[in-house]
Amino acid sequence: MTRMGLYMFRQLVVGMIMVTAGLTCVIWLMQSLRFVEMIVNRGLTVGTFLYMTMLMLPNFLPIVLPIALFTVVVFIYSKLSTDRELIVMRGAGLSQWALAKPAILLGMIVVLLIYAINLFIMPESWRKFREMQWAFRHSFAHVVLQEGAFNALSSDITVYVRERSKDGQLRGLLVHDNRDKEKPTTYMAERGALVESGAGARLVLFEGNRQEMDRKTGRLSLLYFDRSAFDLEDVLESPEARYREASERTLDELLNVSNDPTVPPQDHGKFTVEAHKRLSSPLLAMGFNIIALACMLSGTFSRRSQSHRVILAIAFLIVVQAGVLAIQYYSARDLAWIPVLYASAVAPSIFGYMALLHARDWHRRRNRPAVATP
Repeated sequence: MTRMGLYMFRQLVVGMIMVTAGLTCVIWLMQSLRFVEMIVNRGLTVGTFLYMTMLMLPNFLPIVLPIALFTVVVFIYSKLSTDRELIVMRGAGLSQWALAKPAILLGMIVVLLIYAINLFIMPESWRKFREMQWAFRHSFAHVVLQEGAFNALSSDITVYVRERSKDGQLRGLLVHDNRDKEKPTTYMAERGALVESGAGARLVLFEGNRQEMDRKTGRLSLLYFDRSAFDLEDVLESPEARYREASERTLDELLNVSNDPTVPPQDHGKFTVEAHKRLSSPLLAMGFNIIALACMLSGTFSRRSQSHRVILAIAFLIVVQAGVLAIQYYSARDLAWIPVLYASAVAPSIFGYMALLHARDWHRRRNRPAVATP
């Protein structure tokens, strides 16, 4: 690559990093808002919060990277045209291909990066995220017992916790057990802890008392204890085995979904389409890239506003993206559409490349002055 090409490539790389970081931060912020309530009310630590939200990012990067690439190519080439740098490069002998080469090289890097995310990083990170989310949602210590509130574990059992210490201990506990309608029982304790084991969850109480009311006789029994245990095994049902979604399965698992008895037959099509989407969607990044190049490098260069070319590029992007989404929808319903899925991913690159190489010649022929005939 020439010095001019390296100069353009550096600008594209820097812009790509900045735009990708900006879009990723916006998406990360929007997604992380869902976990703020867990930090405030359910005891999710800041470290766990950051780790879980970071695990979500590979699921969004395959969407962010093509848009960031398109945005950077449009912006950088528009800026170079407005500053007359493209005119100087053209005057120095750079061809249409030489001007587009830095962006195409960056597009290839982005395509390989998306393939790495789709095939290796995203399934693993999303699986870990779902496992942590599943464990957290079914952890009685974090989800059920909220501070300063009466937590109804069932229609007959209510637990109140005054506060939760940093080491996980519960202070100021009140447990009301009304499962035996004739002898309701109330536990009060200075402190306690919720312990989970293979036998189920158990609330261990320290330094408290047990009050039992016999409704038939009206007698109140009071028992003081240093340590007592309240079994929660029968209170809440244990969750069933977690169903693994298509996004957290490897490519091999998706392509051989018919051999997995845990996946119902009605979901086989959805899993198969997910596998082909992972293989075809990275090619769209190059398609968006070449569409932007074809629009920004067509015609003659001028210092006037490039808004008409930018609008044209965005219009083509919207049309292509809408068409791809429609094809993905029909592919999920009918697997015969899968070849069209690959065709829709490759077609923008082919037509954009043809337009990129010939658009300038077409423009010259159209604007060539007519030769007067004698």
